[in-house]
Amino acid sequence: MSEAHVPSRTCPECDGRLTPDSDETVCSDCGLVVSEDRLDRGPEWRTFADDDTDKERTGAPLTRSRHDRGLTTEIGHDSDLRLTGRKRRQVARMRKHHDRAKIGSKTDRNKVYAYTEIRRLVGALDLPKYVRDQACTLFKSAQKEDLVRGRSLEGFATATVYAACRTRNLSRTLTEVVDAARADKSELKRAYDALNRELGLPTGPIDPSEFLARFASRLDLPHRVEQRAHELTAEAKDRGIVAGKNPGGIAAACLYTAAREQNHALTQKAAADVAGVTAVTLRSTFDTLRKSECTTITGP
Repeated sequence: MSEAHVPSRTCPECDGRLTPDSDETVCSDCGLVVSEDRLDRGPEWRTFADDDTDKERTGAPLTRSRHDRGLTTEIGHDSDLRLTGRKRRQVARMRKHHDRAKIGSKTDRNKVYAYTEIRRLVGALDLPKYVRDQACTLFKSAQKEDLVRGRSLEGFATATVYAACRTRNLSRTLTEVVDAARADKSELKRAYDALNRELGLPTGPIDPSEFLARFASRLDLPHRVEQRAHELTAEAKDRGIVAGKNPGGIAAACLYTAAREQNHALTQKAAADVAGVTAVTLRSTFDTLRKSECTTITGP
C-alpha cells in the first residue's frame, strides 16, 4: 500500500494521538473529531428481554392474519434470470410443490380462504389492523369449537369482522358490513348468532354518537348540525330513548332533527339510507324525540 493511502495516526491540528470512540475517531489531546463512521455493518441482532443475553435475528413479524402466523417460506423468482432450460423447469416444479405443501389439511385451507376474506373486508371497511387480528382469532376459535362445519365460510368471515367491531365499539352498521361482504345478511346473522351464543362475545350496545361524524360527512351536513345532533343524542340517552333501538337509526334521526331545527335541507329518505334503516324507523324515532321534548319542532 502506498504512503498516500495509509491512514494517519496523529491529529492534523496538534499532532496528538487519535483514539477511536464508538463510531468516531477523536484526538485525545484537543478533542478534534477527525472522522466518523455511523454505518452499522453487523447483523441485525436484537433482544426481546430486558438484558442482552439472548439476542436473536428474525424476519418478518408474526401476524394472526395468516394461517401459519407468517412463518411460511417461499421460493423466490429472482434467481430465474440466472437459470436456463432444465434447471428453470426444475425450480418451477419445486415452487409448485412447495406452494401445495404449505396447506397441509382442509382446516388450514378453510382458514386461508377465510383469512383472505377477512383481510379484504377489513380493507374495504377501512378498519384498523387490530380488528383484522381479532377477527382472525375469532374465526380460529370458531373453527376449534366446530362452529364452521356446514356453514358458509364467507358468512363466518363477515361475522367475525362484525363481531370484532362490536366488541371494540366501532361504529359499523350491519348494512355497511353486508354491502362490502360476499355473504348476505341472513348468512351473517346466523354466523354471528352462533359466535355470540357459543363463544360468549363481550358485546354491548353501541353509542349512537359514534355514527354521527361519518353520517354527517356522507350527508354533507354543516358542523353546526352535527354539534346539535350530538346534543340530541345525549338528551335521548338521558331520557332512555336509545335503549332497545338501532343506534344507527337513532343517529340518523338526531341528524335529521338537527337539520330541521337549523333549517337545513335534508330528507327523511336520505338520512334513513345512510344509516341502513327505513324511513318509517327514522320517523318513529323523530316522533319520539318530539314527544319527549328533546326538540322544539312541532310541525309534521
